[in-house]
Amino acid sequence: MFLSTSSPKFHVEDEPLLSFIRSRLLTRFGMLLLVLGTFASASFLFSAPQDSTTTKKKLHKNTRKSTATKTSAAAKTAVKHTAPVPAAVAAARRPVSKSTWKVPTYANAVEGDNVDGEDLMVRRAAVDALGPFNGAVVVTDANTGRILTMVNQKLALQSGYQPCSTVKVPVALAALSENVVDRETPFHLTRRKTIALTEALAHSNNQYFANLGEKLGFERVSYYARMFGLGEKAGLDIQGEQAGILPVTEPKSGIGMMTSFGDGISLTPLEYAALIGAVANGGTLYYLQYPKTDQEALTLVPRIKRRLDIDNLVTEIKPGMMGAVEYGTARRAGNEDPNLPIYGKTGTCTDYRAVAHMGWFGSFVDAGKNKFVVVVMLTGGKSINGPVASGVAGNVYRALSATNLYNREPNPASPTALISSTGTGSN
Repeated sequence: MFLSTSSPKFHVEDEPLLSFIRSRLLTRFGMLLLVLGTFASASFLFSAPQDSTTTKKKLHKNTRKSTATKTSAAAKTAVKHTAPVPAAVAAARRPVSKSTWKVPTYANAVEGDNVDGEDLMVRRAAVDALGPFNGAVVVTDANTGRILTMVNQKLALQSGYQPCSTVKVPVALAALSENVVDRETPFHLTRRKTIALTEALAHSNNQYFANLGEKLGFERVSYYARMFGLGEKAGLDIQGEQAGILPVTEPKSGIGMMTSFGDGISLTPLEYAALIGAVANGGTLYYLQYPKTDQEALTLVPRIKRRLDIDNLVTEIKPGMMGAVEYGTARRAGNEDPNLPIYGKTGTCTDYRAVAHMGWFGSFVDAGKNKFVVVVMLTGGKSINGPVASGVAGNVYRALSATNLYNREPNPASPTALISSTGTGSN
């Protein structure tokens, strides 16, 4: 099976690869048209004279034949010169017309939110950055698990949406944990082009991660997904929170679609914020806590859900997450301050269960002792995508930088105050 440039599996996150293939196909298609045109002219000059009616009929017939030949040749060229990919990624999906989107692109995201106990400075930055979009923004402290703000709580606390390419972060960690790949392991996209982990994360390459999924298999992918907190509540006694969903069997679309587009998975912004927080702090998966009052926020004691053995793996994926912001799919999140690096992963796809187009961006900023996580989830029509979500997060970071939040002294918490818990969350 092959992936053509017209395939719906080529999303905005594959821009660099898609542009390369399109330019190559256009060049070859132009050469083909030139040859066909020359051949047609020669045939016309050497053909015997005929009456005008017969000539018109023949020209009309030749035109139809030539058009069919061009179309067939172009299709063959696309098949011949496009990178082979796992069958799961190349599988056709039912197209969704613009008139069938059930989720609006714009909405009042703050209606019904309860802001008691939130950091109002952080909330203001998140609300302004989200603007009129129909989405949710979650900002957490990666060192404690405290939710600083949750914009659009009704949406954020639901059972989630398809995670799209954000699933590539836990898949990368799983593959590194199982020694399936290292950061330098090459993967052949074409006969002459290879890609490794850093570039695959930065450009969100679907073929690369579908390949990892097929090497890992469904059981190992599921094991690591659960260990990283997917499919369970991320919060500690957060009223109204619902858990995401992990499939108990391999999706019909295949494991490759699960590990490149998140097929079969339902992810919540809270679950992803908890996981990205663990990446940011080196492997501690905290229960997310959402203070109901300012006093609760001041006396919050961090609670550990589990410790993940990923501290030596984080250094392997951080270059790809930074690359996404610097030159990849999350360039709109770009930060001009070299002392304040942003690491992130975008996600773009259609959630066919909700009939909504999704735009995800999970990220963190590493500013000395402070590590803050920003997760943006947008829903709506075709204009919604991961790069748009990264732009929202970038505006949050810039606003927080202007408030000097990153230099704020972290809340003291002695090691003995940390309460380590067992189990899988408040399910």
